[in-house]
Amino acid sequence: MPSCRTVQRAALLVLGATLTLGLTAADKLDLDRMTPVPATEQIPIVDFFRPRLIQDPVLNLSGTHVGAIVAGDGDNTGLIIYDLATQKIESKGARGDTDIDMVSWLNETRYVYQINARKTGMTMLCAGEIGALHRSYPLLQNVGASLLAIPPADRTHPLAHMGANTMNTGKYGEVVTLDATIETGKLLDPSGDYPDQRQLDEAAESNTHHITVRHPTLETPEGFDQNYFADKEGELAYAISAVHGHLTLHRLAGGKWEKCPIDLEEIKVVGAGDNPGEIVVLGARQDGKPRPLQIMEAATGKVLDVLIQDKDYDANAWLYRDPASHLIVGATYERNGPRTVWFSEGYRALQKLVDGLFPGQVVRILGTDIGGKMMLISTFSDRQPPIYSWVDLQKRTAGTIRNSAPWIDPKRMRSSGIVKFKTRDGRQLDAYVTMPAGATKQNPPPLVVLPHDGSDWRDSWGFNAEAQFFASRGYAVLQPNYRGSAGSTWLFPTEDEWAYRKMSDDVTDATKTLIAAGLVDARRVGLVGTGFGGYLALSCAAFEPGLFRCVAAVSPVVDWGRVMEDSKVNQYSDSSYARMLFKLGDPRKEAEKFSSFSPLQHADQIKAAVLISNSEYDSSAQVRDAKDLASTVDHGHGSSDTISYLNEAHGVRHLVNKVDLYSRIESFLAKNLGPGAP
Repeated sequence: MPSCRTVQRAALLVLGATLTLGLTAADKLDLDRMTPVPATEQIPIVDFFRPRLIQDPVLNLSGTHVGAIVAGDGDNTGLIIYDLATQKIESKGARGDTDIDMVSWLNETRYVYQINARKTGMTMLCAGEIGALHRSYPLLQNVGASLLAIPPADRTHPLAHMGANTMNTGKYGEVVTLDATIETGKLLDPSGDYPDQRQLDEAAESNTHHITVRHPTLETPEGFDQNYFADKEGELAYAISAVHGHLTLHRLAGGKWEKCPIDLEEIKVVGAGDNPGEIVVLGARQDGKPRPLQIMEAATGKVLDVLIQDKDYDANAWLYRDPASHLIVGATYERNGPRTVWFSEGYRALQKLVDGLFPGQVVRILGTDIGGKMMLISTFSDRQPPIYSWVDLQKRTAGTIRNSAPWIDPKRMRSSGIVKFKTRDGRQLDAYVTMPAGATKQNPPPLVVLPHDGSDWRDSWGFNAEAQFFASRGYAVLQPNYRGSAGSTWLFPTEDEWAYRKMSDDVTDATKTLIAAGLVDARRVGLVGTGFGGYLALSCAAFEPGLFRCVAAVSPVVDWGRVMEDSKVNQYSDSSYARMLFKLGDPRKEAEKFSSFSPLQHADQIKAAVLISNSEYDSSAQVRDAKDLASTVDHGHGSSDTISYLNEAHGVRHLVNKVDLYSRIESFLAKNLGPGAP
């Protein structure tokens, strides 16, 4: 169990007292300090990347308490339950290299939370009650355990998905209903080594006590159950399977799964609708129009209504449901800035009210109580990390719960603007630009290009720690949304969502557009990217060798064909190989195609200096190929270096490693883009 000192520390966070840490590494990183460094000092790297004091707060149904994730020892996160009336706080920390990373209310007094081991490993669901956090108990202990829904009629019986390596069944995964009122079971300690058989047996017994219903699972002998989701009432209703890489929607009818005639390569399911048999989707491409947010009949694919039709961006939204009725009352999506559309006049009035209370900030409604008396909101901007507040709707008063990053001085942060650029096939996309202090056309700064991770993600307007870090070091920062990025898929054919070479060309074209505007120094341009962003960064350096001086790539894939060949051995336990085979093709049959978007096979063209970081749990192909690319660059026109971090996967998540990595990247950029660079 966490020490009293840890519990007291977490409690002090929301009340604004100084955080005291016991870890030597944390002391070196100066995590005690809650205020910005003096304006005469350079902002430390740790200030940009340290865990937020509070994140993901949720309001209980009666509007009396807030549950939230808070910073704990070092870079660990814990849980608090905060009484809005008395400011009394209960807190719980995690032991060892574990985090509490999710909390959700079951009813007015009960809640469920998730523990994550080693930031990438075992997850488990636990439950607690206001006033008795010390009596928390496990609900489900399982790699990949996740909460699916909480039925409004019986909130103490949530729906959960058990993923791979379940501890009480031979199945790959299943959906179960849990009884969150049973206070039994022994919590498996996820902070140490992998559990032994005795611990697994105890965890399996604990799971069995809490599982009240095992729901029908998809039968996909040639594929995988990808996802399950519930209807408005919190009952299991839909599932997605992947067979030979092709995604298919199913609906649960009469206790059996039925295939739906909806092409999930063209349509994205967002969630369940308000009525039985209805789903909310991001619709298919239409000539000349962005993709709409629609209500669709799952059994037939018939469009029943259009909720949002934006004139410039796909309505790639997430839904907001009223806590009392569970009806969809709003949706939030990203365009050139964040946007929320309310379908209810009452919620439109609430939004107008809170916008007036917090002028100059983006105000996002996070939750209301069932009675509509209390509201939880976040306010943020491109220079201000989120600040969480409560609003009493009856008294028309508001109060701050906590600034998530009080050590950030908004006055020293830089504003982000948007620029438009044209792709080589004539489409217009957007990118965000953050300019450093003192930049002028007469004194253009060096440029760092940050292609985002995730080929279907997008950069959006708001506070971005990485962009602000580089801007604080004197670099202009460009964050391009290339084809495939959420919001712009309507501009391109479906196959372009996997057109990796075209994506790297888009990043290059965005860079050239900014250079042509005369805002940056064309002779000092570098790239930094993580994951898929790291792959694009290396691709740009390989296919546009004269444009970039250096590239830093974190956990990149450098040859998709070789990664696919290595992942083929797991094709019967992991759906990723079949998906890549379906969308990218077969590297053995299409060697020339795969070569055309492989940085490794064009590494001899790279003239830029290269820094590659890999993590212990990156695939063996990634690590091997990164070393091969670095070796080729060394023997060619550039210089290279590789680094590796233990106990990490797909980038770095532990704070000490993250600060070390960005310290190395900072030195690498200064060497290659600084005033004295060759």
